[in-house]
Amino acid sequence: MKVTKAQAQANRAHVVATASTLFREHGYDGVGVADLMAAAGFTHGGFYKHFRSKVDLMAESAACGIAQTVALTAGADTSAFLQHYLSREHRDNRAAGCTMAALGGDAVRQPEAVRATFAVGIESLLAALRPEGVAPEDAVAVQARAKSLDIMAHAVGAIIMSRACPDDSPLADEFLAACRDKIFASLTRPVSPPASALKPSRKRRTD
Repeated sequence: MKVTKAQAQANRAHVVATASTLFREHGYDGVGVADLMAAAGFTHGGFYKHFRSKVDLMAESAACGIAQTVALTAGADTSAFLQHYLSREHRDNRAAGCTMAALGGDAVRQPEAVRATFAVGIESLLAALRPEGVAPEDAVAVQARAKSLDIMAHAVGAIIMSRACPDDSPLADEFLAACRDKIFASLTRPVSPPASALKPSRKRRTD
């Protein structure tokens, strides 16, 4: 039976979603194309009907996973989102968790296409966190972006360091607690424009 265009698109999306889950769980080098296609319910040969290479799938699945995080972040209460992000539940569930935390270390060793996808995804997350009605070049937006970068680095780093420890290690929970407290304390500090933006400009006299 000939596969319709709509069914082919659905099959491709299913492979991407399956890859996104398996890569987060096992890493890019921990899953081969044959095993990935089998997990998605397709034959190995069907892979090249949809993708030119495994790298293409890695990039597309990373975009898929990061988009899920962006969707959870946009419009959500920041404290509630971070409470879940820095939880033991998220730490222990790599397959369904944040792509940046699960695969950020792997991405360093991958082709530029994969790393570029991470950069684009991070920018989309920063855009989702930007205060509504504030232009990207606005002084407050610049400060808000720096604060978001700081929070993102702390949160992602906390998950990575916690996962690097044995599951039953007290240090695994200590990383989460310490970074959670630090991030929540920073949320109470209002974002303000840099001092240079508050100073009136001085005009040079011409006479």
